[in-house]
Amino acid sequence: MANPQAALIMGSKSDYDALKGCIKTFEDFGVALEVHVMSAHRTPHEATSFAADAEARGFKVILAAAGKAAHLPGVLAAFTTLPIIGIPMKSSFMDGLDSLLSIAMMPPGIPVATVGVGSGENAALLALQILQYTNPELGGKLKKHRETMAQAVHDADLSIQ
Repeated sequence: MANPQAALIMGSKSDYDALKGCIKTFEDFGVALEVHVMSAHRTPHEATSFAADAEARGFKVILAAAGKAAHLPGVLAAFTTLPIIGIPMKSSFMDGLDSLLSIAMMPPGIPVATVGVGSGENAALLALQILQYTNPELGGKLKKHRETMAQAVHDADLSIQ
C-alpha cells in the first residue's frame, strides 16, 4: 500500500476493538491507514503536533475517536484545516450521548464531521468519499460497495417471500 492519506487517532487503546470495522473498511478498499493512540488531555502536545504536521506529511483526512469528554476531534481540528471526522465512542456514562454531543457541538469556525456513536465503519466510508477526489479509483469501489449492499437487501427480501 502507498503512504497513508488517512489517519485514525483514538483517545484510548480501549477503543481499538470498537474500531476494528473502521480499520477493516480501509483494508477492504485497499487504502493505507495510519493508526495512533493520543489523548487530548493526557498527551496534548503529541496530539496537537500530529494535527499541525498532518498535511505536510501527506494526510488528506483524520478520523478521531473519543469517549466521555470527547475533545480529541475538536482539538485536532483546531490545529489543521484537514477534514476531521469525529467518532463518538460508547462509554459507561450516558451510553455515548455525552461523547456525541462533545464532538458535534463545535464552535463556529472549527467544524468536525460527526458520525453516530461507535460508527467507525461509517467514518471510514465518509473518509473514503473525501479521498475519492484525489483517488478516482475509490469512486468506483464506493459505488460497487453500495450496489453490494443493495443486492443484500434484495436477497433478504426474496428470502422471506
